[in-house]
Amino acid sequence: MSETNSSQSGNIAQQIKAWGKALGFQQIGITDTDLKHYHKHFFQFLKKNYQGSMHYLKKNVRKRLQPRTLLPGTIRIISARMDYFPPDTESFRILKDGSKAYISRYALGRDYHRLMRKRLDQLALKINNEITPLGYRAFCDSAPVLEKAIAQKAGLGFIGKHTNLINTKAGSWFFLGEIYTDLPLPLDAPMQTNHCGSCTACIDVCPTNAIMGPQQLDARRCISYLTIELRDAIPVELRALIGNRIYGCDDCQLVCPWNKFARFTHEKDFHPRHQLHVIDLLELFAWNEQTFLDKTAGSSIRRIGYESWQRNIAVALGNAPPAAEITAALERNKATASVMVQEHIDWALKQQLILRRNI
Repeated sequence: MSETNSSQSGNIAQQIKAWGKALGFQQIGITDTDLKHYHKHFFQFLKKNYQGSMHYLKKNVRKRLQPRTLLPGTIRIISARMDYFPPDTESFRILKDGSKAYISRYALGRDYHRLMRKRLDQLALKINNEITPLGYRAFCDSAPVLEKAIAQKAGLGFIGKHTNLINTKAGSWFFLGEIYTDLPLPLDAPMQTNHCGSCTACIDVCPTNAIMGPQQLDARRCISYLTIELRDAIPVELRALIGNRIYGCDDCQLVCPWNKFARFTHEKDFHPRHQLHVIDLLELFAWNEQTFLDKTAGSSIRRIGYESWQRNIAVALGNAPPAAEITAALERNKATASVMVQEHIDWALKQQLILRRNI
C-alpha cells in the first residue's frame, strides 16, 4: 500500500470511529480475521465440557474460529463496545437483602441485541453511503462469533480472569458487537498485556466457585448459566449458593477493581424498567404467565420463559429470610406449577423450614 493510500485508509478508519461514537458506541477498534491465538483455549473449554447444555458452542466451530468462513470475503472486523451499567441500581444492597430479587444489570432495561444491531447497521450503512459500497454483516451475540477474542485483538481491552473483557479506562460493564467487512482498513494494535496481576477478587467472590482458574470458567457452575441457559432442574448442591440471584450474576464484575473507571450508560433503553432493580421476590412470584410476558416484552429476560422464571424465584425464596408469607406463596403456586418447578418449590419449602429452625 502506498503512503498516500495508507494515509487515506487511516483517515477513513478515524472517520468510522467518529461515526461510531456519534451513534452511541464508546469505542471502535479494527482487526483482521486471524484468531489462531485463541483456538487452543476454545478447544480446551469444550474438551472439559465447561459449556454444559450450550450445545450450540460445539456447532459451527469453524465459522466461530475462522471468520472468513462465516462471511466469505471478510478481511476486517470492526469491533464496537457500548456501556450499559445503569445508575442508582444499589447492587450491593439488593444482594444483601434476601427479600429482593437480583437481576443482572445488563437485563434491567430493554434487550440490548436489537439496539446494538440497529446501531451497527446504521454505522455500516454510513460507511456504505459515505465511503464505498461494501459487503458487510453486523452481529451482536447473534452468530458463531468469538466476540471477546475479536475485541481484545481490536484493542478494546484484555480478557480478565473472570473471562470478561476489561478496558483499563472503562471497566467491563459494556456490550460488544461486530461488523464483518471486505473494506481494507488499517488494524488497531491489540491489548497484549493482561492487567489483572495478582488480583483474584473475581475468583474469590464467585458464589458457586465457577471460575476454576484465570480465564477458566466452568459454565455448569456459573449462576448466569444456571438461571438463564439451563432449562432443566438446577443441581441441588448449588441452589443455596445462588442466593437471591434470579437472572444472571454480576458478582465478579462488582468486585473488579477496574470497574472503578466504569461510566454509567447514557442509553435510556438500558435503564431499569418496572422497578426490576429493587423489586421484591414475592411480587415477582405472584406474576402469572401473561403478566410475565407483558412485563418482559422487549426484554432479554423473556427468552428464558415463564417456567425457568418461576424455578429461579422459587430457589431465591427458599434462600430468603424465613417468613410465613413466603411459605404461603410457595404452597399456593405449587398447585399450578410444572413438575420441574414443583421440585424447586418443594426444595424451597424445606429450606425455609431449615432456616426457621436455625433462628
